[in-house]
Amino acid sequence: MFAVAAVVGDRYRVLTDKQWELLELLLPKSDGQVGRNFANNRLVVEGMLFRLRTGVPWRDLPEVFGPWQTVWKRHRRYAGDGTWDRVLVALTALADATGNLDWVVSVDSSIMRVHQHGANASRGDRSPAGPDGESEPADHAIGRSRGGLTTKAHLATDGNGRGLAVLLSGGQANDSPMMPAVLDAIAVPRLSGGPPRRSPDQVLADKAYSSASNRKVLRSKGIRAVIPERADQIANRKRRGRTGGRPPGFDSAAYKGRNVVERAFNKAKHWRGVATRYDKLAITYRAGFVMALAVEWLKLLGDMT
Repeated sequence: MFAVAAVVGDRYRVLTDKQWELLELLLPKSDGQVGRNFANNRLVVEGMLFRLRTGVPWRDLPEVFGPWQTVWKRHRRYAGDGTWDRVLVALTALADATGNLDWVVSVDSSIMRVHQHGANASRGDRSPAGPDGESEPADHAIGRSRGGLTTKAHLATDGNGRGLAVLLSGGQANDSPMMPAVLDAIAVPRLSGGPPRRSPDQVLADKAYSSASNRKVLRSKGIRAVIPERADQIANRKRRGRTGGRPPGFDSAAYKGRNVVERAFNKAKHWRGVATRYDKLAITYRAGFVMALAVEWLKLLGDMT
């Protein structure tokens, strides 16, 4: 393990030895499967992370990582079978068990420009995707917005700004309808047993999520909504007089904590392969995004061991 790290060198390495020790426990093993066993798994994973960090084409990976085809195929495999999602879930479960997960959840979205090399996949093609039996969306989560061809990432973070779930849509998609789906994607297993925890204590979001349907969903789950009203909603309620009802409760002090999700996007976009989408398939781009979220948890949990 440490010999591989020495070969890669500090210039190309992302993970510390302790972080890799934790991650290695969570990655699938090839023992007993048909075909060759995985070789130099750390080298391959570091190759994935180097490509995500720099945004270089797969063919231009430095030779220190070995054949670029091996790194790409492993990444495609892990994206398709949901490996990185399971890694993220395991890390959040460990964080929850050790008291390092804050259940005040913030939700927001951000638009990523699609590079021309990532925008030439045939529309309508579907590839096997990953968790929950999903498949590659027909539009590859690429839409057209004011900035051209774009992908929108919908992210939920804990109260410390570490990622819990991320979903993709075309860049033109509205934020509000995506909130229930993003919250449904949160499932943190309890190491002591029992069903995974899915409901935050509070959900913080900006005015884009201030719809009656979102508030109803949160209320039905016993989740406190910290979402300001839009100006048009306030005006419509006042115009209706008594029939307009009372304004929803809003904790302005708690709302100040919503900036953690914006900072999480800022950290994620330090990875060039996240900030600009070079991947043709939504599942491989999303896998890279999940890897970036997992690294933030590894920085906390891996170095604690």
